[in-house]
Amino acid sequence: MKPTARRGAPEAIPREWREEFEAARRPLSVRMRYAFIHTYKPVLDDAPFRAWDSTAQYRSWCETNLPDWLGYGHV
Repeated sequence: MKPTARRGAPEAIPREWREEFEAARRPLSVRMRYAFIHTYKPVLDDAPFRAWDSTAQYRSWCETNLPDWLGYGHV
């Protein structure tokens, strides 16, 4: 009979999978630093603050000013 590896034992996890998750060994502060990627969003990131009196005004501004690929338009 062939012995079976314990569930969760390193031998039971394929080597490729273990190599893929080596990042889990990094300290949390390092993982958090690389977890978020800032992507420049045209128009949205160009002003520090904007305010509208209603949601309708906000939606109208989005449709008029933002590129379609940002996804702020009506469907």
